[in-house]
Amino acid sequence: MKTLLVIHHSMTDGARQMAQAALERAMAEGNTAVGGLHATEAAPEDLLAADGYIFATPENLASMAGVMKDFFDRCYYPLLDQIQGRPYATMICAGSDGTGAARQIARIATGWRLKPIAEPLIIITGAQTPEAITAPKIIKAADLARCEELGAAFAAGLAAGIF
Repeated sequence: MKTLLVIHHSMTDGARQMAQAALERAMAEGNTAVGGLHATEAAPEDLLAADGYIFATPENLASMAGVMKDFFDRCYYPLLDQIQGRPYATMICAGSDGTGAARQIARIATGWRLKPIAEPLIIITGAQTPEAITAPKIIKAADLARCEELGAAFAAGLAAGIF
């Protein structure tokens, strides 16, 4: 059985909700083992044990969150030349853009020689004031459905040997 690992970080709960939606729907597919880890808990051995990955993070100041960056910093070199060819997807929770964080993750994934299975899924919250940026987020049902679709498609693709 193939394994999908969802690694996430969120301070305002938006990226966590996105990751949870993808995780739950991937689990519902039934033909793939699915696990989720907070970025602070994820270690190289977790990635070695998985066949594919979803990375979910907020975008902060046009970059991925520092905690997510720390995850990649801790895992990058220990996994170099060990996970090449594995599929991945990215989910970004952003106030207005999200492409900066998506580009950073894509560059890291390129170094690991991972294969993207989809364009980055970027959910825009519209938070632009200090109060709105730091406030807890509630991701809209339609956006969570997009995250669910990504999780389902990824799990189904892994199980079918497409990815």
